[in-house]
Amino acid sequence: MIPESFKQELLDRVDIVALVSRYVKLRRSGANYLGLCPFHAEKTPSFTVSPAKQFYHCFGCGAHGNAIGFLMAYSGLGYVEAVKALAESAGLRMPERAVSPQAAARRRRETELLPLLERALAFYRAALKDSPRAIGYLKTRGVSGETATRYRLGYAPPQRQALREAFADYDAPALVAAGLVIEAEGRRYDRFRDRIMFPIHDARGAVVGFGGRVIGEGEPKYLNSPETAVFQKGRELYGLLQAREAIRAAGRAIVVEGYMDVLALAQHGVGCAVATLGTATTPAHVSRLLQLADEVVFCFDGDAAGRKAAWRALEVSLPLAADGKTIRFLFLPEGEDPDSFVRARGGQAFERMVGAAQPLSAYLLAELQAGLELSSAEGRSRLVARAAPLLQRIGGPVLRLQIGREVARLAGLAPGEVERLVAAPGAAAARRAAPQRAPALAVSQERNLLRCVLSKPALLERVEPELLDPALPESAVLRALREEPAAGARAAVLVERFRGSAFEPVVADAMAAAIDAGLDESAVEEEFAQIVLALRIRRKQEEVRALTERVKLEPALAAELNRRVRELHELKAQRA
Repeated sequence: MIPESFKQELLDRVDIVALVSRYVKLRRSGANYLGLCPFHAEKTPSFTVSPAKQFYHCFGCGAHGNAIGFLMAYSGLGYVEAVKALAESAGLRMPERAVSPQAAARRRRETELLPLLERALAFYRAALKDSPRAIGYLKTRGVSGETATRYRLGYAPPQRQALREAFADYDAPALVAAGLVIEAEGRRYDRFRDRIMFPIHDARGAVVGFGGRVIGEGEPKYLNSPETAVFQKGRELYGLLQAREAIRAAGRAIVVEGYMDVLALAQHGVGCAVATLGTATTPAHVSRLLQLADEVVFCFDGDAAGRKAAWRALEVSLPLAADGKTIRFLFLPEGEDPDSFVRARGGQAFERMVGAAQPLSAYLLAELQAGLELSSAEGRSRLVARAAPLLQRIGGPVLRLQIGREVARLAGLAPGEVERLVAAPGAAAARRAAPQRAPALAVSQERNLLRCVLSKPALLERVEPELLDPALPESAVLRALREEPAAGARAAVLVERFRGSAFEPVVADAMAAAIDAGLDESAVEEEFAQIVLALRIRRKQEEVRALTERVKLEPALAAELNRRVRELHELKAQRA
């Protein structure tokens, strides 16, 4: 667990405007900075970065957070990875954490292997420049020099131990652990030989593995690095590092099957394509892409193998098919792949195909009906039997309901009958809940008070917890901040304390309101005083109402009631 004190120091040192400016063109707008949101397509800037609060908020899509949150959302890094990356950029040393011997060994492996893979890539890239044969092959495949440079392509020479030129200690065990060298029967040789080399990068941009495409004849046509301490095929996607910007701009990611497909599409203006690494689509692939875009399009060959791969992708996607997200399936004409299609017909023709791709719902319903005779009771029964377990797995409740009603129509049943089948015992456990957008929060004085505190954290000391409505979540947030104050902490630090908690949307809503209000410190002070006064008036009114009821039974309390009424009038007289 990362200590709160370290996170506070990190967020105090990192300038969120400088960080965001690396990826988003910002212009000053009053006290804040404004730009086009990197998380959804927009023409009018609604993405606001506050240097005073060290927080960003998009008033178009609702994306929000501090420097850690931005790096996680933009780069797809995990929490610890994002903190580590920011710490390195700020010159801070990550605090040592108690880790298991296995985790410590894995970390040592990562430190040892990543530099080796980067050095191997430098060797392969230099070898490509010196190989007319490899350059000629890429030219015949339509790959330009610019594309080869952008995707850092290389070439593995045909010699069995060509990597000796890059590694003086060719016998080092780490070369085997990195997947660069194979050891068999006491002899060593390069894993990749006479192949075009495609480096595979992780979310941080580090080279974690390679794919190699044989030049000419040979098997296997494509060879990937084995699973290592830094490379898991089921988690990585080829080309994601280069495609990230295009994915955000288009609001769409296209998943293809081959490295050359990615390159060809990028050269023809379709830069939002990525490829799986010779493996079936995994939940990690889909989840990662849906974090970057609201739409994912799977593109497969139209043959039997392509159809099988598509169905696997559909099954994997069902729990992640949240309401508000779109998953589509595109099948190219038989005998075509994205590489051949786009080179023959161009990028615009491919984009038109993508635009006409089947939504998940249409593809699922078509496959469920395949081979069934729906004119018979048996065929309709079989349809429902096929559909029920798949419907149970759909993450988006509205999407599940819509598809379920269509199944009911095809089966000649009332919608409620299919819904009961889908909600059978065990269905809830099999179904993964889709993330829900937080409902609109009612504006209360407590919410306004929290907004002021986030605008000027020093005001936290002047919050009077006894005045707060205990039923409101903002009150719980303010009490928590009062109980564990962080002296001198900026708003971004206060927000960080609630990351992942039930109160995160409450804090984010108040922060967005603080940015939107755009008040200077003196105006915030004045508003804070007026809110506290309003809370005192509310409390005094509650006391007067309670005493008024008691006086009916206890006339002796009349004097106390009159005193409270005078106090109430005095408070009201202080209103600005």
